[in-house]
Amino acid sequence: MISTASKDSASVPSEIRRRFERDGFVAPLRAIESEEAASIRTSLAEHENRHGPLSREQHNNPHLLFTWADRLVRDPRITDRVAELYGEDLLVWGSTLFIKPPHHPGFVSWHQDSTYWGLDPADVVTAWVALSDSHADNGALCVVPGSHLQEQLAHRDTFDPDNMLSRGQEISVEVHEDESHCIELNPGEMSLHHVRMVHGSGPNTSDRPRIGFAIRYLPTRVRQIGAVRDTATLARGIDRFENFDPEVAPESDFAPEAVVFHDEVEERLKKIILQ
Repeated sequence: MISTASKDSASVPSEIRRRFERDGFVAPLRAIESEEAASIRTSLAEHENRHGPLSREQHNNPHLLFTWADRLVRDPRITDRVAELYGEDLLVWGSTLFIKPPHHPGFVSWHQDSTYWGLDPADVVTAWVALSDSHADNGALCVVPGSHLQEQLAHRDTFDPDNMLSRGQEISVEVHEDESHCIELNPGEMSLHHVRMVHGSGPNTSDRPRIGFAIRYLPTRVRQIGAVRDTATLARGIDRFENFDPEVAPESDFAPEAVVFHDEVEERLKKIILQ
């Protein structure tokens, strides 16, 4: 049985928690103002203009490289909502920038995040923050409501070059797309979805970019069951369990020591996910 709420959460479930437990996702929720999202997009564009496009590895865990991303994963406008689900003591276990330029073939196959993450118990939620608009035509996130109540489903690895997942993993059973729901978000809005939620997204067929920042939160009691000692960032509260090595916040964007630490974290993560 999946536990979708912390014992530390309020005894009377909030509306967000009730929806999350029933459907496995909640959206839309306001995370940041649209002007803040535009400022982040500008910062990203300026960085890439100076240094070239981010590598695939740099799209992963950008909160260890960019100061704006480090601030965002700790932002109470986001963590307050997550605390309604899993209590006050929260870790960030990874973040990802999902960028689909106009008319980009990149897609995310139907999958469950829990497949290769090695986190136990499955009390993990992703806050997917829209930095641009995210609609059906530019490749919005789609979910299968209620699918988080299933156990872990079998997956197969495709390593499709257009698949934006690490292994091109996809569910081995048929997903009925007529049962899915497209989560459309305006800049600065976010969705929350459970680690066992079946979800994916299509390519960007529009003239607009689609930029999203996914943040994975978990209560501090969750542990990594893989063979490698894992890392995480304390987003709020106290870590009484110390199941993860603490991550180091960047002092400036792409500070040399931040790049070294990011690369170390990526090597650990590859050993966990690709084992």
